[in-house]
Amino acid sequence: MISKKKICEECKKESYIWSSKTGRKLCKQCSSNTGVAKLSIKPTAKAKPIPARSQKRSKEERLYSAKRIIYLAKNTMCAMHIPGICIHKATTVQHLRGRIGDLLLDESEWMPACWPCHSYADTHPAEAFEKGWAKQRIN
Repeated sequence: MISKKKICEECKKESYIWSSKTGRKLCKQCSSNTGVAKLSIKPTAKAKPIPARSQKRSKEERLYSAKRIIYLAKNTMCAMHIPGICIHKATTVQHLRGRIGDLLLDESEWMPACWPCHSYADTHPAEAFEKGWAKQRIN
C-alpha cells in the first residue's frame, strides 16, 4: 500500500498524515507538538505495593500479642523440659499445629516453652512429633 501525501490541517504543508485519531489530519511534527500522538499512549498506572499482611491478619496478630502475654503470665514454666537445654522459664509459645488461620489464636494448641527448647523442637521435628511438642497440621 502506497501512502499519499495530504495537506496537514495545522501547518498547511503537504506531507504524510501521521495522526487523525481526533478527527484532525496532522503531519508527524504537528501531531507531536499538539500532543495528539501522546493521547494514543495509555498512561501506565503506578504499581500498588502488596501489603505484607492483610488488615484482618494484622488485627489477629495484635490480639495474639495480647493473649500471648496473658498466657505466658499464667504459664511461667517451660512444658518441654529438654534435659541440658531447658532454662525452665517460659518465654515463648510453641504452636502445636502451626499458626495458620484460626490456629494462631487457639490456646488449646499452645504450649509454654523457653526459647532453647522451642528452637530444639523446630530443628528436630521427628522428635517433636514423637514427644507431643508438635502435632500433624493436616487433618
